Amino acid sequence: MTTSEAATAEYARHANEEPEPVSGPLSGDPALIGVPTFIVGSIALGMTLVGFVPAEAVGAPVAIILAATGIGQLVAAIWAAGLGQSAVASIFGIFSGFWLSYGFLVLGLTHEWFGVPAEAATATQALFLTSWAIMVGLLTLASLRLPAAYPLLFGLITTALVVVLLATVQGSAGLQAVGGYVVFTFAALGCYLFFHVMSVATGGRGLPLGSPVLGD
Repeated sequence: MTTSEAATAEYARHANEEPEPVSGPLSGDPALIGVPTFIVGSIALGMTLVGFVPAEAVGAPVAIILAATGIGQLVAAIWAAGLGQSAVASIFGIFSGFWLSYGFLVLGLTHEWFGVPAEAATATQALFLTSWAIMVGLLTLASLRLPAAYPLLFGLITTALVVVLLATVQGSAGLQAVGGYVVFTFAALGCYLFFHVMSVATGGRGLPLGSPVLGD
């Protein structure tokens, strides 16, 4: 079951009716765009965190993050909203906000767009990471009725944000690399979810996603 199907089925269950298939230009699964664009941005970010590029090249992943991941998540959110899948739209909308704001944070700090003095750059990054760690942590808890793969994904993202926050505050390259490897871990889980949604979309069987942590 995809995230979209889970949300639709849950809504129908509470409405005491079977979900009706959606036809027309908006039919389909928004995860087919949302998941792969999430993966590519995660890979680019992870490579940056583990030191694939020099430390001063912090803007290296921004082109992918803004033009592919941020926009891809936004398109998926709008698509899901058009299908009436509010929970799915919320998830992709949240991550659209994360990736777009990350890109603008990097560009803003490196080009001095926001009037943030150099000595406040670390605190500004900590503010960003803390805010998003809390938001994604809330999403993790709110998604416990979805198949287990989804709260696991969101929990890994929360963990990565916390580790990178600690690395930023402490100025630790080692912790930053650990954060990068956590990013690679949730990117790998994203790959699994991509195979799942693509298999379903092409007429195959979905992959096991685990039972929800919370039942009825």
